[in-house]
Order: sequence, then C-alpha cells, then structure tokens
Amino acid sequence: MTALSSNNIKTPEIDGISIDCVIFGFKKESLEVLLVQHAGGESEGSWGLLGGWMKREESADDAAHRILYELTSLDNIYLEQLKAFTNPKRVLDRRIVTIGYYTLVNQEDYNVKASLDVREAKWCKIKEVPNLIFDHNEILNFSLLQLQNRVRQAPIGFNLLPEKFTLLQLMHLYEEILGIELDKSNFRRKILHMKLLVALDEKQQDVSHRAAKLYKFDPAIYKKLTEKGFNFEF
Repeated sequence: MTALSSNNIKTPEIDGISIDCVIFGFKKESLEVLLVQHAGGESEGSWGLLGGWMKREESADDAAHRILYELTSLDNIYLEQLKAFTNPKRVLDRRIVTIGYYTLVNQEDYNVKASLDVREAKWCKIKEVPNLIFDHNEILNFSLLQLQNRVRQAPIGFNLLPEKFTLLQLMHLYEEILGIELDKSNFRRKILHMKLLVALDEKQQDVSHRAAKLYKFDPAIYKKLTEKGFNFEF
C-alpha cells in the first residue's frame, strides 16, 4: 500500500489502484514471508506486505515487477497474479482496489535496498505472522492457498531453494507449503521418478551430521513441466 520510489521524481499514479505483493522465502525448513514496516502515510509504523501504486503508463504486471525490484533488486523471478481485492471497507477513509501478487524467491539472493517509504523489512515465519494493516492477512492467506494448489501442478517450489539442495530440503519445503508430513522414502521415489533432478557429484559441506548428496533441477524438464503441468500428489 506504500508508493515506493528510488528517487524524488513523482510519476503520475492511477487513483485508487494499488499493487500488493506476497514475497515467499524458505529458510531452515520454514516457509517465510517478507514483511515491511511503512515509513509514512496512514500506515506509518505498521507492518504489512510490500506494496505500491500502479503508474498510469504501467500494466499491473509491470508495476508489480518494479515494486519488487526497487526493494529487493531481484529480476526475472517467479511472479503470479492472484486477483483484485475490492472490499469497499478494506481501507477505511477512501476507496482503493488492490491487485495481489505472490512471488517465490531464494533468500540467498535477497538484498533489501533503502527506500523512502519502507522503514524496515524482515522475514517472518508463516506461522508467526502478526496482524497486518488493511486486509493484508487476507491477501497472504489467499496467496498461500494458491501456492498450495500450484505446487501440485508445476515445480515452482524450486524457486525457493538454492541452486544446489538435498532431497530432504526439498521434502521439507513441500511439507511447509502443504502443511502435511510426508513419507521420506515415498517422496524420494516419486521425485526421482520425474527425472526432474540432476544428481551432482557433490555433498553437503560443513554439516554436523552425515553429508547428504546434492541435486539441482534440470532446466529443460523444469520448463516442460511448468508449461504443461503435472500431478504432484503424495
């Protein structure tokens, strides 16, 4: 809901239409969301999702990409539009429609940039999200349901992982997103049967337990399954 800008030049905005982005990350077996503390306006000092106004010359997708890039410096990331949130009472003193998006990022690539409109940004575990401004909790819950549906249809969850990962890390990711406990041997069998992963001649480094084998995804198979879809039921 904040208007982010990397400089002081004002660009015409569309009255009453904003963009709100749910940024998912994954760290130490926990699904997290990036929250920002607003530095001005009616939501000053409060926590919410990253957002901004859509400019007149932008499409909604362009605006979402700009807003994300201004804070995280991330480009070419997985971004999906959710829907328009149109409750007349979502903001008390004026009529604002917001278009929701969610994105999946590898936290190792995340680097917050200074912004006039964001005082602070932090990752928060999904299970520990506080009450957010406006209807941002509703937007977050809706995006989580969408993510749960999508990971069963396309391998988009890999966007949350580092380039090299273990099968256990991948299993924990799906457990966190879907909110279920998976059978380790069954998960291993099914994921390897997809031929989606490339086994590397490498193992984990600097771990106290037995080092596990590392994998990465096959870009060609990933692209094919993302476009055509698949049924990833456990």
